[in-house]
Amino acid sequence: MLARRFFIICLLCSILGSALSILVAETARPARSWDAASALPCITTADRGCR
Repeated sequence: MLARRFFIICLLCSILGSALSILVAETARPARSWDAASALPCITTADRGCR
């Protein structure tokens, strides 16, 4: 009986912790993070490649 209660409490704590970590990760990320990934096109040179 005690082991079952302990298991249920641990399960609820792990679910709550996972949900809280997802919530924190979503608010920490910038809203328009895909803009940072867009870069200028690569300009290749004859001796070095992309600069």
